[in-house]
Amino acid sequence: MDDLGVRVAQVLEDVVPGGAWQAPFVGPEAAFRNKAKLVVAGSREEPTFGILDADRRGVALPECGLYEPSLAAALDRLVPAVTDLGLVPFDVPGRQGELKHLIVTGSPDGETMVRFVLRSPGQLGRIRRGLERLHAAEPGLRVVSVNIQPEHKAVLEGEEEIVLTEADTLPMRLGDITFHLRPRSFFQTNTVVAGALYRQARDWVEEVGPTSVLDLYCGVGGFALNAAMAKGVAPRRVEGVEVAPDAVASARRSAAELGVPADFRVGDARALTALGHDLVIVNPPRRGIGSDLCAAIESAAPAHLVYSSCRASSLARDLAALPGYRVTRARLFDMFPQTEHVEVMVLAERVTGR
Repeated sequence: MDDLGVRVAQVLEDVVPGGAWQAPFVGPEAAFRNKAKLVVAGSREEPTFGILDADRRGVALPECGLYEPSLAAALDRLVPAVTDLGLVPFDVPGRQGELKHLIVTGSPDGETMVRFVLRSPGQLGRIRRGLERLHAAEPGLRVVSVNIQPEHKAVLEGEEEIVLTEADTLPMRLGDITFHLRPRSFFQTNTVVAGALYRQARDWVEEVGPTSVLDLYCGVGGFALNAAMAKGVAPRRVEGVEVAPDAVASARRSAAELGVPADFRVGDARALTALGHDLVIVNPPRRGIGSDLCAAIESAAPAHLVYSSCRASSLARDLAALPGYRVTRARLFDMFPQTEHVEVMVLAERVTGR
C-alpha cells in the first residue's frame, strides 16, 4: 500500500489484521467526478459559475480537471445556455438575488441531470420557458429540476424539489445494474470506483453464500441489488432500509426492472433492533453506525457483516464495539483521489461461541 493506505491501516490496526488487507483499488487521478456543484455569483449579464473567494464573491472555474470528459463537455454547452436564461445570481454578502447553485450530474451513457438551486420560486417561469433552449444546447439533457433553498446559511439545497421534465430520474448504469438517480438521491461521485466497490461486495456475498441479506443505509440500492444479483445460494431474500424516500423509490424501480427478490423500505437504520438475516451490510455516513446499531447487530448475530466506510476512525470505533466479529477481508478504495479521504470496506465473520 502507498503512504495513505499505510496510514489507514494504522488507524484500523487494532480491529483489522494485517493479513486481511487486499490490494487497494485505485481509479484515475483526474477526470473521475460525475457531478459538478457550481456556486453561481456575479451579475445577470455576467454570472460566474465556480466557487466563492474569501470575500464571498464569485470566482469562475471555466475548466476543472476533476470532471469526467463527458460531464466537462456538457458543462461547456450548458453554462452559456443557463446564462442566456437571464437568471439573477444570488449575492451572498448582499443577500439578494435568486440562483444560488447549478448542480450537474453526468451518467456513464452521456446523459445529464441539471438542478437549479433558487432562493425562491420567483425565477421558476424563466427556467420552464428555457427548457427547449437547454435541450438544444445539451442533447443528452434528461432531467431538469429546481430546488428551493430560502435560508441564508451554508446548506447546499432545501427540502422542496420541482421536476420540470417528463423524466424524473437519471439512469446510472454500472455493470449489469441500472440505478435510477432522482434529483435528491445520493450517489457516489466517482463512477469507476463505485463500480469496483459494488463488484467487491458482490464477490464477498458470493463467497459466503447467505440466504438473506439486509442492507442498511442502502441509498438507491447499490449493495442490496448487487447482493441480489450475486451467484450462489437461492432463494436469497434481500432487504434494504434507507431514510430518504426518493432513494427507496429508485431502488424499488431498479429491483423491478431486474426482476430480483429485493425489497426496500423507508426507515432509520439507527432505530432498528430486529435484524433477522444471515448477512448485514452497512454503508453509513461519516459518523458511523453508533453504539445502538452495533448492539443490535451483536444481539442478532448474523453470520457475516460487510461494512463500507468513508471514515476510518469511525469504522475503527464501530468494529471495536462489535467484539463478536472478526475481520477476514479488508480493501481500500480511492474514491476521492488527490485527498486524504478514502472508502474502506471490510468483511467480518461471527466468531464461533460469541
